[in-house]
Amino acid sequence: MVGIVLISHSGPLAAEVAVLATQIGGTGVPLAAAGGTDDGGVGTSPGLVEAAIGEVDRGDGVILIPDLGSSVLTARLMEGPGVVIADVPFVEGAIAAVVTAGTGASLEAVLAAAEESRNFRKL
Repeated sequence: MVGIVLISHSGPLAAEVAVLATQIGGTGVPLAAAGGTDDGGVGTSPGLVEAAIGEVDRGDGVILIPDLGSSVLTARLMEGPGVVIADVPFVEGAIAAVVTAGTGASLEAVLAAAEESRNFRKL
C-alpha cells in the first residue's frame, strides 16, 4: 500500500490533518505527520521527514505532501525512487491521497487523485 507523509511547519497542524484524513479515509493507510522542528518549534526537519518515510514505506511508494515554503524544499531532499511530492492543497490533497491509497491504488493513481484536489471547488 502507498504510504503518505504530511510535512508541515507546525507539528500540531500536521498531526491534526493526519487525524482528519484517517477519520475520513480509514485507519488502514500508512500515514505519518512530520511537522515542526526536532525541538517542537515552527519549521521543518529533514530528520523527522526521513523517519516518517521509513515508518510508512510498505514497498509501494511514498507520497510527500508539504504545506508551503521550506517544507517543499525539505520534501525535495527526500525525493527519489518511489518517493514523490504531491503539489496539492494540504488538507484536500491529504484526504484525497488517503482515500485513494486505502483502495490499494498504485503510487501513480494516488498521486493523480491528490493532484485532482487542486481543482476541487467549494462553491
